[in-house]
Amino acid sequence: MSTSSLPTYSCAKCGMSVNISCASCDKPLVNASLTKADGSSVQVSQCPDGHGKIKSPLCCGADMSCAL
Repeated sequence: MSTSSLPTYSCAKCGMSVNISCASCDKPLVNASLTKADGSSVQVSQCPDGHGKIKSPLCCGADMSCAL
C-alpha cells in the first residue's frame, strides 16, 4: 500500500507526522472517537474491517490530529 493513501496524523506543535495502517489487513486506520462511561470522549484510530482500535498517536504530550 502506498503511504500517500494512508491518513496522516500530524503534531500541531512540532510538525512530526505519521501514517498508520492495520497490520492484519494493511488497510488505513480511520480517525474516530470513543465515548467513555463518564461522558468524555477519546480520539482513537480504528481498523475499518473491525480488527481493533488504538488510542490515536501522541506527540509533544497531545493527540496528533488527522485531516479527514
